[in-house]
Amino acid sequence: MKANIKAISYYLPESVLTNDLINQEFPEWGIEKISAKTGINARHISAKDEFSSDMAVKAAEKLFAEHNIDKSEIDFLLFCTQSPDYFLPTTACIIQEKLGLETTIGALDFNLGCSGFVYGLSLAKGLIAGEMAKNVLLITSETYSKFIHPKDKSNKTIFGDAAAATLISSEKGFCTLGNFVFGTDGKGAENLIVKQGGMRFPVSDKNEDIVDEFGNVRNDKNLFMNGTEIFNFTGEFVPQLTEAILEKSNLAKEDIDLFVFHQANKYMLNHLRKKIKIPEEKFFIAMEECGNTVSSTIPIALYEAQKQGKVNNCKNVILAGFGVGYSWAACNLIVE
Repeated sequence: MKANIKAISYYLPESVLTNDLINQEFPEWGIEKISAKTGINARHISAKDEFSSDMAVKAAEKLFAEHNIDKSEIDFLLFCTQSPDYFLPTTACIIQEKLGLETTIGALDFNLGCSGFVYGLSLAKGLIAGEMAKNVLLITSETYSKFIHPKDKSNKTIFGDAAAATLISSEKGFCTLGNFVFGTDGKGAENLIVKQGGMRFPVSDKNEDIVDEFGNVRNDKNLFMNGTEIFNFTGEFVPQLTEAILEKSNLAKEDIDLFVFHQANKYMLNHLRKKIKIPEEKFFIAMEECGNTVSSTIPIALYEAQKQGKVNNCKNVILAGFGVGYSWAACNLIVE
C-alpha cells in the first residue's frame, strides 16, 4: 500500500528575533555579516509559557483548517521533539487530548533533531504499508531557544522555534513516499548536546558560565554546538547520503528535479550543494524568516516550495536530514 503526503502546514511563534535586535545586543555582529553567513534575517521565539505541545496543536489546527481535513480520520499521531513538555507523560498523548482526536488512535513521541522529519515519514510509511493506519499525523515541534544561553550569540543567530504538521495517507496526495536510507554515528553525540536535564546529569544550580574563544557564553544546561565538527560531519556524510538514496531509488542526480535539505545555515548548504554538484536552481532554501527550526526545517521548506509552484512541475524530489546524534536520513518523493 502506497503512503502519500497529502498536506503540510506550519506554525511560527509571534515573537521575532531579527538581525537588528541581535546587532543591538552584540554590536560586533553586523547585520549584513549575520545575514551573509547564516542566510537568516529573523527567527521566531516561543513565549515563556509556550511549549512544544502548544505549538504542535497550533500547527495541526492550521493543517486541518487550511486543507479541510476531518480530524476524526486521523488514526495515528507521531510527534518528533527534543524539547518535550515533560519527561513523562508522552507529549503525543497531551496533543491527542488538546486536539480532540479519537481515543482509538495510536500516539507516540520520538526524540530526533534535524533528521527527525525524514525518520517520521519512514515510520508513517511503515504504519500504512503494514495496514496499521490509513491517516498518520506527523508533527515536528521544537523550542531550542529555551536551551540557549542569553549571551550565546552564535546559537542565537541560527536557531528559531517552530512546529510543522504533515498528513501522510493511504489516499492520493501531492507526492508518494519512495525509498529511505538512514545513518547513525553516536561518536558525534557531544558535538551538539544539552548535557544536563536527563537522568545522567540532572540540572544543577551550581553551573558556572563558560566563555569560549568567540565570546559565546553557556553552561552545561544550555545548548552546546561544536560548529567546526558539525560542519566536518556534514561535509563527509551528506554527499554519501545523497549518493545512497539515488542508488537505492535507481535514479541519477540528473533525474532529480528538486533537492530539499535540512536548513542548517546558508553557508553549510551552499558548501554541500557545490560539493555534491547540485545546480542552484534545483536546490531549495527557505530559512530567511524562520532560521534553523531543527526537525521542522524540511516540512517548512517543502511547504514553501509547493506554495511557490516548484513541486508541481517535478517528478522526483530528494529530502535529506542530518545533524544532532549524529543522525542522518534521506528519502525520495515521487510527485503525482
